Amino acid sequence: MSGDRYTPQSGDASIGVDHYDLTLDYKIATNRLSGTAVIRVRAATAISAVSLDLVGLRASKVLVDGRRAPAFHQSDRKLRVTLPAPLDEGEGVEITVVYGGAPRPRRSRWGTIGWEELEDGALVASQPTGSPTWFPCNDVPSDKATYVLTISTDSAYTVVASGVRVEKGGRGSTATWKFEQSIPTPTYLMTVVLGRFVEETVPLDDRSGRMFYPRRLADRVHADFADLGAMMALFQERFGPYPLDEYAIVVTADDLEIPLEAQGIGVFGASHIDGVGGLERLIAHELAHQWFGNSVGVAAWGDIWLNEGFACYAEWIWSEHSGAETAHERATHHHARLDALPQDLLLRDPGPDLMFDDRVYKRGALALHALRLTAGDDAFFALLRAWCAQHASGTATTDEFVALAEELSPVPVSDLLHEWLDELPLPALPRAGRAGRAVAHAVRTATSAVSPRR
Repeated sequence: MSGDRYTPQSGDASIGVDHYDLTLDYKIATNRLSGTAVIRVRAATAISAVSLDLVGLRASKVLVDGRRAPAFHQSDRKLRVTLPAPLDEGEGVEITVVYGGAPRPRRSRWGTIGWEELEDGALVASQPTGSPTWFPCNDVPSDKATYVLTISTDSAYTVVASGVRVEKGGRGSTATWKFEQSIPTPTYLMTVVLGRFVEETVPLDDRSGRMFYPRRLADRVHADFADLGAMMALFQERFGPYPLDEYAIVVTADDLEIPLEAQGIGVFGASHIDGVGGLERLIAHELAHQWFGNSVGVAAWGDIWLNEGFACYAEWIWSEHSGAETAHERATHHHARLDALPQDLLLRDPGPDLMFDDRVYKRGALALHALRLTAGDDAFFALLRAWCAQHASGTATTDEFVALAEELSPVPVSDLLHEWLDELPLPALPRAGRAGRAVAHAVRTATSAVSPRR
């Protein structure tokens, strides 16, 4: 029984996972991974077996509550474990899987995803179904769990992973790193990055952050991330307190096609760092995902606009605040661009082939700008803060967002949102209503108060 209709071969709706304890040993030179996963599973309905996602790696031993499983069978996508006795709904069991092999990305309709070798290291980019390339899991966005990750590798390399680093030790040529992720996280947002990095602590508004980067890129990294603390301050004001334990930036020596968001981490390639802030919007986008997508996750992939539309609009909010284009100027530009493209994308349910189409990002951001114009700044940003607070560390749906917007807006907005979410033609941007006229005033005031950029 699939866990999400966009990814019907992934996940199992009959189970939920509370916790993963992963112990990994990775040989960078030979790309060999040996792992032990201890997984606390609970039954969502009566079950006699547990089905986990595992791709490209082979299970050699499976235990159930510390004893050898009666049977287990592995296909190219699944590891099916027979339980010693059936479980009723709500009952739990601990499954231990010993596994290993040469991890590699899996092919999907969205390209190759998962564990990937770099020129000198490795990284994990799992959205949406790449996590089984490095550990057995229930790979659906709605199933959030906590994690402990212990990984041993060549001591010449730094390991960055989702969670708080709690231990680092070594013996000879091998170093062991331990991370704890106490905030519920979906499998696709767990990552590991291994590389030869400089580590640096940086202030981020009222909290600290870390940056990891190749030494040769130091000047470019320092220039491009100089405003990260100001970004954090703005987003905490607009969206509420930063919802995770910490935030880390990783810049790889390799060029990457796109930046990657993970729980508490933004991963950028050398190709994204030019030293003059040319791709600053990407830095804002990945930071905003820590609120939208990571803390407030989607219950199903069909609601992906709740992640990407919101992170895209955060780019426009930062642009406005920093004295570049206003959000309205960005919205007007992108509206004209979308208007010239095919009108065949339904924002609420774009379908798996179009879920990462740029129109989801931009139309989602435009829907939010239309809401802001209609409701006004005070109500709009109060809505975003309430949204992040009410669904922190959980999942949410489009219907829940519409209901909250209708509740908090001073004027009706459900019909407006219906046009943007549930109809194919691109709606016109509304003129600011009485409530929304504060937007233009706030934009003029904020822009005039910001000095020209360096």
